[in-house]
Amino acid sequence: MKNIAIVTDSNSGITQQEAKELGIYVIPMPFYINGEVFFEDINLTQEEFYQHLADGAEISTSMPAVGDVTDLWDSLLKEYDEVVHIPMSSGLSSTCSTAMMLAEDYGDRVVVVDNKRISVTQKQAALDAKRMAALGWDAARIRAKLLETMYDASIYITLDTLYYLKKGGRVTPAVAAIGTLLRIKPVLQIQGDKLDSFANARTKKAARTIMLDALRKDIRERFGAEEKMEDIQIAMAYTGGYTEEVQAWRHELEAAFPGNAPEMLADPLSLSVSCHIGPGAIGYGCMKKLTL
Repeated sequence: MKNIAIVTDSNSGITQQEAKELGIYVIPMPFYINGEVFFEDINLTQEEFYQHLADGAEISTSMPAVGDVTDLWDSLLKEYDEVVHIPMSSGLSSTCSTAMMLAEDYGDRVVVVDNKRISVTQKQAALDAKRMAALGWDAARIRAKLLETMYDASIYITLDTLYYLKKGGRVTPAVAAIGTLLRIKPVLQIQGDKLDSFANARTKKAARTIMLDALRKDIRERFGAEEKMEDIQIAMAYTGGYTEEVQAWRHELEAAFPGNAPEMLADPLSLSVSCHIGPGAIGYGCMKKLTL
């Protein structure tokens, strides 16, 4: 049986401490804040990131340095037979395509999986890969399974403000101004490649209803699991800290899917996404559990 290392990045929401406990290797994503480089969960905490955001700092995301990636692979291949690397979706970053190019020099010993995931769904993919490795699957077979099931996940997010989307050029100033004036709470979705518009709500409560209805529809129509909810993983993600509002939303999600609550994932949203949508965002997600 081959010894397989599972690698992902901090966009998964897996902290460095949690990674050690899970036996998964997590590459920290770099950020430039007022021209200085920081690494998520190394010398940049969630709290520090949002304070910089509140202070109006110039923040930009960046890919991990090529050397940092290949140095980790080289180190792991001294101990492991193969590496399965699961970066954030190629539709959200060029990190994935860069990793694929680098892996070409490693033959079959490093496989990169572009299964269109981010945040809690990317975390679940890493956990699933770890489970398959424990069953004796090789890297190629693990990648094939993750690609086969790549679209078995949905995330819906509502925002507290349009300011950061406007700042990043993802909506025009006019649209942002109208949205702010009317107090519109946009609902975005991540299904596969990109972060897309899904709906608009007048209040966060209305946005929550839209998101819960969307989850139910996906479970029923996309996953065909309405009668077998035990096959579904429910998840939640948020930006700006675990506030009382986030806790209330968590209770609403648990109440909507009581049988799935004990296994529910609830993690901070990736900072790479957070810098484009700002604090106060809350996301609901669902995934079809991997059948092995």
